[in-house]
Amino acid sequence: MPAAGSRKGETREGCRRGTAQPLLLSSWGRCLRYSVGMTRYLFSGWLVASILFIGCSSQQIVPESMEPLVDRTVSFRDLLASPESYKGRVLVLGGEVLKATRLHDSTQIELLQLPLEDGEEPSLDRQQSQGRFLALQQEFLDPATMVQGTRVTMVGEVSGAKTDRLDDVEYRYPTLVVKHLHIWRVQSYRQRQPGPSIGIFGGMGIGGGSRGGGGFSLGF
Repeated sequence: MPAAGSRKGETREGCRRGTAQPLLLSSWGRCLRYSVGMTRYLFSGWLVASILFIGCSSQQIVPESMEPLVDRTVSFRDLLASPESYKGRVLVLGGEVLKATRLHDSTQIELLQLPLEDGEEPSLDRQQSQGRFLALQQEFLDPATMVQGTRVTMVGEVSGAKTDRLDDVEYRYPTLVVKHLHIWRVQSYRQRQPGPSIGIFGGMGIGGGSRGGGGFSLGF
């Protein structure tokens, strides 16, 4: 027959085991409520950051007042084939600065044409270029501010064509008078605009966002 002291010990042990389970469940419940609360908090922060990011990145490249004047049916290939046929048309072109020269009454910018991608930003792939063109800025523009390699998006009025030497050949450049010029900021891979990301377990981080970044515009 078991001793009374032994039965009492078993009873106390059983009580300790019985109370341990509710304590464990209570701790787990608190952890779960904390995790859910933190997830909601981080999601709210991510949502605010996303709204701010989208607002900052939605810069107007082509001025709203100029948009009705722009003819987007004319491709650069069309312009290159017959510049005189489109004289007076207002186009939006993207390009990379090759050279800027101060003339007597204007600044001439030689550009390598680049197709426009999302956000009216010129492509980074020079292999997609279809040729070159000249942009004439009739107001003073210091050539030193248009360094080689600068990417621009330009609203310009077609003024005709100009034949000039390109290495050992004659090249006919379409010419446009600058109406508005957006200069894209040069950025490396590490300098890309940040974009928020959120993990399923409540983690939050900052990752790469915009490919090219912003810049500044000049209206003439």
